[in-house]
Amino acid sequence: MMEQIFAAAAPVRTIHVAVITGASSGLGRELALQLAADPRIDEFWLCARRSERLEELAARLAKPCRILAGDVSDPVWIENLKARLAVDKVRIHILVNSAGYGKLGSVEALGEELNGNMVDVNCAALVRISSVCLPYMQDGGRILNIASVAAFLPQMDFAVYAATKAFVLNYSRALHRELKARRITVTTVCPNPMATEFFDVAGESPKVAAFKKLGVEPVEGVAAKALRRSDQGKELSIYGAPAHAIRILAKILPHNFILWAEGRLGM
Repeated sequence: MMEQIFAAAAPVRTIHVAVITGASSGLGRELALQLAADPRIDEFWLCARRSERLEELAARLAKPCRILAGDVSDPVWIENLKARLAVDKVRIHILVNSAGYGKLGSVEALGEELNGNMVDVNCAALVRISSVCLPYMQDGGRILNIASVAAFLPQMDFAVYAATKAFVLNYSRALHRELKARRITVTTVCPNPMATEFFDVAGESPKVAAFKKLGVEPVEGVAAKALRRSDQGKELSIYGAPAHAIRILAKILPHNFILWAEGRLGM
């Protein structure tokens, strides 16, 4: 009888990826750079509108990168992300929801389109991307959702932006608890103004100058602390004394007083 010998199939190695939105600049970019040294990550999926910025970042990471350029609030882009995850069957080690922006101005002055788009990018896209990615996360998985110190208090002429960040904070806190049984942690990052392109988009004004008087935080420090807090399984990351003070004051002071004080301080 002829003996047949079959070589054992080599086990298929699971690829552990970091999915980072808003990776083309600011905190998202810095988080990608700092995560490059993490041995638990095999590959980066970099997401933002500016593909040339993503290509420049990918060249610096020294690990395989997949560039998913486009508007993260576009349902077609989200369907593309869903399809790629289904085909590649990767495991997501960390999801960083850093895409977002703010525009200064009254609700009336900004108008329907700008106000609605802020909600779409800062809130709806974050929720949809998280929902798409969660089935590909297992024990030890991490989510970093980027909010702002603005999440702690209402802000005139920044009303929609501050409200979207309050949404991110409360959504993330609840999700952190929901995922506890799966040992997936959700950390919300609430920085003060940072030395990034944020205010290039938001617009310069006396209000911006007042914000900056609170101190401009180093994006490197904010990112490093966020990753430490995430590794520790903490639900909140706040960098610097001014941001901590704002959080405490927002808990104890009436909102009417806060809004009055913002007006007096030009914030």
